[in-house]
Amino acid sequence: MTRKNTVIETYDVAEHLRSPEEMAAYLDACIDESDGDAAFIAKALGDVARAQGMTKVARDAGVSRESLYKALSGERSPDFATVLKVTRALGVRLHATAA
Repeated sequence: MTRKNTVIETYDVAEHLRSPEEMAAYLDACIDESDGDAAFIAKALGDVARAQGMTKVARDAGVSRESLYKALSGERSPDFATVLKVTRALGVRLHATAA
C-alpha cells in the first residue's frame, strides 16, 4: 500500500474578497451566521479590512493599525463606535430589516 502526501494549505478569505459587492455579501453572510456573536462579526470585518489593506482602513477609520488588528481579531468584541468607524472606512453600510 502506498500513501500519497497530503498538502494542507491555509485558506485566507481576504485573498478572495475582490469587489465591494463580494465584501458586502461576505459581511451579510457572516452577520446572518453569527448568532449574535459580536467577536465573529468583528473577525469578518477584519477579513474585509485585510482585503482592502489594513493600513489604509486604519488611516481612514482614524485608529492605529495595531488597535485595528486587536479590535478585529475575533478574540474580543470591539466597541460599537469602532465598528461604525470601520464600516465607514470600508465603504459598507449597516442596515436593518425586519426579522
